[in-house]
Amino acid sequence: MRTPKAVPVVLRRRGPSMEVLVFTHPEAGTQIVKGTVEPGESVSQAACRELAEESGIAGSSCARDLGTWEECPRGQVWHFREMEISRELPDSWSHFTTDGGGHWFQFWWHPLDLPAPATCHFVFVGALGFLRAQLASLSSTPEHGRIAGAA
Repeated sequence: MRTPKAVPVVLRRRGPSMEVLVFTHPEAGTQIVKGTVEPGESVSQAACRELAEESGIAGSSCARDLGTWEECPRGQVWHFREMEISRELPDSWSHFTTDGGGHWFQFWWHPLDLPAPATCHFVFVGALGFLRAQLASLSSTPEHGRIAGAA
């Protein structure tokens, strides 16, 4: 059986550009938030929990299903969920997580129309490609209110 992973996706629009929340892991480069769906937990519950644990963003909810990535690392299946955040998020921040023995994660926004950052692990390059394709196929503009900082 493959391990289900929840991928909470936080988006915002800045001018003509759609941006996705990413972070720099001190030992593993640029990533998007993701984590294991625990037994008895729904993908949506896991997405909210992982977003809070890894970024400090509490009180989020799942706005819509962005699809399931089957081409991810062997033994895993990644479930992407667009998250609704009730407040505008800063351009960057740091958050200490206890995951993996404790790390400071540096959060920032990456424009989706640009290639993945050079510091991005190849698995996350693929995940960003999947996300771009899913957003393009679902709609060119997510509904107002889901995007952090939407006007």
